[in-house]
Amino acid sequence: MDWYMILKAFIVGGALCIIAQILIDKTKLTPARILVAYVTIGAILGGLGWYKHLVDFAGCGATVPLTGFGNLLAKGAVSEVQSSGLVGAFTGGIKAASGGIAAAIFFGYIASLISKPKIKKQ
Repeated sequence: MDWYMILKAFIVGGALCIIAQILIDKTKLTPARILVAYVTIGAILGGLGWYKHLVDFAGCGATVPLTGFGNLLAKGAVSEVQSSGLVGAFTGGIKAASGGIAAAIFFGYIASLISKPKIKKQ
């Protein structure tokens, strides 16, 4: 087992979470806006080819968070544009991320069947 890689993944993934938590606590940004910002930043860095360096360094610490999802969308779109042309810009990201999206929907549905939602008191 590569303990050094696990440590790097933990530190990078944790740092991304810490940044998001600081943004939630210290700004008026909603969690939804932070989510969109993380995906957008990941897509931009992935489209420029810069996010690959973070993935090479941290592995799952960079691919599992929302920035990794944005990177996956950009990588899929770039790959599909090279093989299918302009239409690939619209279809490539969804093709690349379809497994993760399907799993999120499936497990979200299972969680909704198991849990009892509570309305948050203001």
